[in-house]
Amino acid sequence: MNQNTEIPNNKAQEHGHVPVMRDRMVELVETGVRSDSAPVTPIIIDGTLGAGGHAEAFLSSFEDAIVIGFDRDPNALEEASARLAPFGDRFVPFRTRFDGITEAIEDLIALDRIPDDVKRTGVSAFFFDLGVSSMQLDQAERGFAYRVDAPLDMRMDPRLPLTAAEILNTYSHGDLARILKTYGEERFAGKIASAVVREREKEPFKTSARLVELLYSSIPAAARRTGGHPAKRTFQALRIEVNAELEALENALPIAAAWTHIGGVNVYMSYQSLEDKIVKSAFGGLTSSQTPPGLPMELPGTEPEFAMITRRAEKATELEIAENSRAAPVRVRAARRVSDRGKQGFPYANHN
Repeated sequence: MNQNTEIPNNKAQEHGHVPVMRDRMVELVETGVRSDSAPVTPIIIDGTLGAGGHAEAFLSSFEDAIVIGFDRDPNALEEASARLAPFGDRFVPFRTRFDGITEAIEDLIALDRIPDDVKRTGVSAFFFDLGVSSMQLDQAERGFAYRVDAPLDMRMDPRLPLTAAEILNTYSHGDLARILKTYGEERFAGKIASAVVREREKEPFKTSARLVELLYSSIPAAARRTGGHPAKRTFQALRIEVNAELEALENALPIAAAWTHIGGVNVYMSYQSLEDKIVKSAFGGLTSSQTPPGLPMELPGTEPEFAMITRRAEKATELEIAENSRAAPVRVRAARRVSDRGKQGFPYANHN
């Protein structure tokens, strides 16, 4: 890390976004950017650009690196690009869901926006700050927040055909209960689904206030007193279903790993247990030997591809949570590539 570079918090606050665990994320990304195998121009892919706070920290800290910022939200790309304009060609925005890694790299090389030798060298760091961004939560009209009345949209990409309102108004009782239980971990999924089906027969759902009122009446008072706002789990479930968030994460993990060069890192910030379980499981496979059990030594070519950097899931400090309440639920896992095992499967292998 460039110790002479400071990233003042007030600059982040001017954009309405304080990056969670900013300094620690810079430390983790530095492991890949400064590894012995890093190219002259390290590539950092921020797969969840949002307001650009973490990308700004990376660009300020690593003056020889290029940061590619992915986001499917055109508003986020526009605002982050304006914020990061002072970094010139070192910041490259790209509109895509974060599992569109290979297609984005191919397109950017064709457009001469990044060096074509990234196909040979690989990427130094992948960074993912999962879930809905603080910028999207702060835009009431997007429908992500349950504390204000707004259209039940919840699309991160406005090109998507499915909205939260359509889910509520068209899904069967069984499908509604399934997504509430699976994606929201909602104990009263069946009861809520029954209430939704009953109420939509009177009038279709359009805005969030009516849904929140239904949730208050459906969840027992004793349950409402613990576990946060009673609408939190249902809104999370609807958002995940609308944006296929867990599918994108499951797709992205192996693709990012394959594009990472020896010494490069993959860093994931999760804010709910479903995301963290997926990351933990994928890293478990990447950091495990493929030697059959019972053999006295590790067979060549079966060694782990990655080694964990974080021990368990790292959390924000009490001080950071006091300064930025959005850091409270975060769980961070990071791993570094340590072997060439399976290199024949790398997306860039055929371009050597």
